[in-house]
Amino acid sequence: MMNLKARGFTLIELVVVITILGILAAFAIPKFIALDSLARTATVNALAGSVKSAAALARGLEMATGGTSTTSVTMEGQAVTMLNFYPDLPGIALAINMTGTDFTYAPATGIWTKTNAPTPAGCIVTYTPATALAPPTALATTTGC
Repeated sequence: MMNLKARGFTLIELVVVITILGILAAFAIPKFIALDSLARTATVNALAGSVKSAAALARGLEMATGGTSTTSVTMEGQAVTMLNFYPDLPGIALAINMTGTDFTYAPATGIWTKTNAPTPAGCIVTYTPATALAPPTALATTTGC
């Protein structure tokens, strides 16, 4: 007579594993759901940093070439228009040289809007050009991301 030994898992072992997986999923799924909002917030903050850097680079280039406060500078083949030694509203978009469809830019207002945000008006970067007394600002608003 052959000795046959059953192989596999018992019903109790399967139920325990499924229960543990269910508990882990209950804690993990909310964390993954929140990642899209965190990603949009990080993208908006990164764009604000890029805008600040581009403004500083354009200013440095204009100062190094001996330009006046409104002399255009060429950055990566683009003529960046300047105002008070910093890029103006149309010029800043050329200075950052952004490609893609993640943001839309309104040159009349200096606002980049995140395209897939739940509340687009609250997921923006606002560029305020330099004045004679103050440098430009790039403000990230992430309440709608």
